[in-house]
This record gives sequence, structure tokens and C-alpha cells, in this order.
Amino acid sequence: MNKQVIIALSREYGSGGHYIAEKLAKELDILLLDHNMLDQISVEKGFSLEVLKKYDEAPKKPFGTRTIRGMSNSIEENIAKIQFDYIKEKADEGNSMIVVGRCGEYILKDYESLISIFITGDMDDKIKRIMKVRNMDENDAAKAIARHDIKRKMYHNCYVDTKWGDSRYYDLCINSSKLGLEQTVEILKDYIIRRSESKG
Repeated sequence: MNKQVIIALSREYGSGGHYIAEKLAKELDILLLDHNMLDQISVEKGFSLEVLKKYDEAPKKPFGTRTIRGMSNSIEENIAKIQFDYIKEKADEGNSMIVVGRCGEYILKDYESLISIFITGDMDDKIKRIMKVRNMDENDAAKAIARHDIKRKMYHNCYVDTKWGDSRYYDLCINSSKLGLEQTVEILKDYIIRRSESKG
């Protein structure tokens, strides 16, 4: 793409959001920032990869957390800030990119090229997808969906003022179950290209 495009993609667990992000990044030939950024941060910034992975997308504990002179005693909060700063750094370098999760639609809200997307899905489809991908039975898949979505919601709402999954804070919310993952990718790609062209 000729101009910078920044896509912040949030997703419900089991909605296929990560697959969609990977496909969009490949088809648009842009950078993908998801859990892979932990390896990059570890190499570029010298942080422990083990610690980064342990506290990735984790909300800070509600009690005992203090900030003194801009420094927090919460390792969860510090790891989140490291990732937020890294994402902004990549945006400031002029990269076109897709950021998966990590409060991207909020921390990048001041960038004119931002397009924010939320991927949801029908529960039956999400359960079937997790059963297949994670080799789980139906009950365990449903529990995993609830557990991951609660964690994502707590993480997001802990660090920013907006609410995870609230359609008012995204440019586009789409249910990947209605047309399937491949057609959802095509719809989003068309939307992204049209938005990009409209900014110039």
C-alpha cells in the first residue's frame, strides 16, 4: 500500500480474529503485530522473553499497585506499557500494520491512518472452531471462550478509558460467522482499501 494504514483489530476468542488478521496482513503486505512482537521486543529492547510472555495481555492486580513519579510497581502494567510504546514506535516509523488486541484502537487513536475493527462471532461457531483448533470437547471449548474473553475484557478495560467490544469505539464491528472467515477477510480488505483511498 502506498500510504500508511494502521489497523487495530480486536476479537472475541474463537471468532477467527487472529486468522483474519494474518490473512489481511499477508494480502495487504503489511506488518503484523501480535504475540510475535514479544520476540522482537526481547531482541530489540533486551527484555526477558519469558517474563514478557508470562505477563502478556494481563491486567494489573486491583490491589497493591502504586505509581510513584511515573513508575509503577506492577509488572503487568509495565509490560503493557512496553508493548504500547513499541506499537507507537512502529507507527511513528511509518509502518503500515495490523495490531492484534493490546488496546490498539485506543493507544493509536491519534493516528489519522487508524482503522479500528472488532471481530465477533456466533457462540456455536466459536465453540466448533475452538474444539477443532484446540482439540477440546464442547464443554471445555465453551469454558475456554468465557475465560479468554473475560481476560481480554479485564486487560483492555484496566488500561484504557473505552470498553472492550463496545461498538461505539470501533470503526467497524463484524460477525465472522455470517459469511465465514474467507469472505470476512475480503469484506475487511475492501473496506480498508476504500478507507485508505478516501484519506488521500
